[in-house]
Amino acid sequence: MSQPGPSAITRLIELMAKLPGLGPRSARRAVLTLVKRRERLLVPLAQAMADLAESVSLCSVCGNADVTDPCAICADPKRSKKAICVVQDVADLWALERAAVFAGQYHVLGGVLSPLDGVGPDDLGLPRLVARAHSEEVQEVILALGATVDGQTTAHYVAAELAEAGVRITTLAQGVPVGGELDFLDDGTILAALTARKDV
Repeated sequence: MSQPGPSAITRLIELMAKLPGLGPRSARRAVLTLVKRRERLLVPLAQAMADLAESVSLCSVCGNADVTDPCAICADPKRSKKAICVVQDVADLWALERAAVFAGQYHVLGGVLSPLDGVGPDDLGLPRLVARAHSEEVQEVILALGATVDGQTTAHYVAAELAEAGVRITTLAQGVPVGGELDFLDDGTILAALTARKDV
């Protein structure tokens, strides 16, 4: 059965369905909510999206999405320049910022090495990271990449590229999550936790 309604509504549903976490049914519900609350939701959302489309860009220093270049994090004089935290995507940077546990600089790779998907070293902007790591201020590069095969492959590759920079290279700890019970963990997580054990 074809989608009822004007083509503008159909087009918006099709676009919304392409967003992560939204399928066709969720997109239809979201669009109908927007239409029903046109003045309160649809018009302000459309304006906010138009404003963002005009002003958003990727930071030329770290790759973060912001409306200024350099981004607010890179431009913040209170942030330490001694450590650079390397993340796969802007969403990972935002997650770390939300946790408010890191006060250094970031570097967004924009992906991970994945030969099957055609993503190679040239697609990740590594020369910019290597140049930053050679700065006299930088003392540590933290590889905060996912515990997937592609994430770990990328971490090893980045570490090799940074070997001559003379900085400390670290990765995030892996293992038992806070509040986790061993019985519910997969074998890989248990292995990582046991391997990364520490003194009490």
